[in-house]
Amino acid sequence: MPSGLVALFDDVAVIARAASASVDDIAAAAGRAGSKTAGVVIDDAAVTPSYVTGLSPARELPIIWAITKGSLFNKLIILLPGAILLSEFLPWLIIWILMLGGAFLCYEGAEKVLEKLGGAKHGKTLEDEIQDPAEFEKQRIAGAVRTDLILSAEIMAITLNEIDLDVWWERGIALAIVAVVVTVVVYGAVALIVKMDDVGLHLTKKENTTAQNFGHFLVNAVPKLLVALSVIGTVAMLWVGGGIIVHGTHEVGFDLLYDIAHGAEYAVQGIAGSLAGIAGWFTYAAISAVIGLILGAIITFVLHKVIGYEGAH
Repeated sequence: MPSGLVALFDDVAVIARAASASVDDIAAAAGRAGSKTAGVVIDDAAVTPSYVTGLSPARELPIIWAITKGSLFNKLIILLPGAILLSEFLPWLIIWILMLGGAFLCYEGAEKVLEKLGGAKHGKTLEDEIQDPAEFEKQRIAGAVRTDLILSAEIMAITLNEIDLDVWWERGIALAIVAVVVTVVVYGAVALIVKMDDVGLHLTKKENTTAQNFGHFLVNAVPKLLVALSVIGTVAMLWVGGGIIVHGTHEVGFDLLYDIAHGAEYAVQGIAGSLAGIAGWFTYAAISAVIGLILGAIITFVLHKVIGYEGAH
């Protein structure tokens, strides 16, 4: 009996160590994958504030909460099961889904650049008059959740491509961790951004001069921050989308774009000295963004000029 009990304890200890190792592996995989999704996360955080522009300040946080719930539903209920099934039965398809999402990011980024350069605007814009605020709010939430679904699919695909876990439930937990953390970070940041001007306005009414000055700073800074986020989001879309295309085409046997991007990266690293790492990364990101802009412009031309698609922003 004692030997059997000791053996049982040994088995339990082995299982506990294995479980602990699995947790560590899952956490490490989630961390690596999360860092790879940074560009899409920046894009998501940059795009979302536009969905509460023009609405009552009292409705900003409820709308962001509604979008947050929609984002969690997208990631955990719609995309997570599909990602697990895909990794189990059709892992070769992941790279093609990644490239499809990358092409969409290129298209979105290029369309914004072309509109800023004077091109035609497609779909509804923020300048359109609001006829029915309640209906407009529903449309904004629905549009944000649709956009989030695409960005979330890209985040989940990037995560799935980065994690190296053999067991399906470990992959599922890693995907769920990334999904929840990304959602909380993105929409928490969005909530802070859209309420900064309200906080600033509140501080301007204080008697303390320092508080008033900081309040005025916040009120004046928010419009500039939103513009900066819009620019950062556009650059992030082109950089991430182009990078996915560069990597994806290399994975399927077409090496031209990969050779161009990495050739320039290595050339810059060779002459950058102590700044080789940063300079090389920036070069690769810049070339990826240019590739993304060219591909996105081609897609935009085909969709709007050839097919006649007008969009539904």
